Amino acid sequence: MSQKDHWEQIYAIKPTDKLGWYTPHLSTSLHWIEALGLERDAPIIDVGGGASTLVDDLLDAGYRSLTVLDLSDKALAAAQARLRDKAKRVTWLVGDVSSVELPRYHYALWHDRAVFHFLTAAEQRQKYRDTLTHALKPGGHLLIGTFAPDAPPKCSGLPVRRYSAEQLENALGEVFELQRHQKELHITPAGVEQMYLYCLFRKAAS
Repeated sequence: MSQKDHWEQIYAIKPTDKLGWYTPHLSTSLHWIEALGLERDAPIIDVGGGASTLVDDLLDAGYRSLTVLDLSDKALAAAQARLRDKAKRVTWLVGDVSSVELPRYHYALWHDRAVFHFLTAAEQRQKYRDTLTHALKPGGHLLIGTFAPDAPPKCSGLPVRRYSAEQLENALGEVFELQRHQKELHITPAGVEQMYLYCLFRKAAS
């Protein structure tokens, strides 16, 4: 089964608020984004955003240039249905982050909660870095959440690659400078503990 088919099946059999990664609000991401002091029209992309409520909260905070990218049509459809008319204010992209075509140096912020850690092959991670480096503005920010070393080795039936802050910094390369990081315990709707690592990076200005 392809990764796309896997995620389409996951979203088909469970309501959004019963999925393992569900949380009503991505509080850490929201606080860190606000702390950046971005203009409200700064282009932001949520990679693997799926049916996450981050886009709802960013719209409510006044951000006007939002893109959500996900492999799953069903996930994006769920988010659009939830947002109703507000969904028209968002750009929705169905695609694989390792192969999707994004505009060069366009985004001021790249947000990724729980995509990068599913890339267990070196080739996948290189393609992700290539897309990220191409699409993020010089001086732009990357806010990324992955499983920490003490998290489970799998998520939603798939193996993950777990990271410390230093390991993630090394994986992303010298063009990204680590600004801040913290660990955060996520408890799934089924009661499973998952330790996340959140990191904020700044892309080199040139």
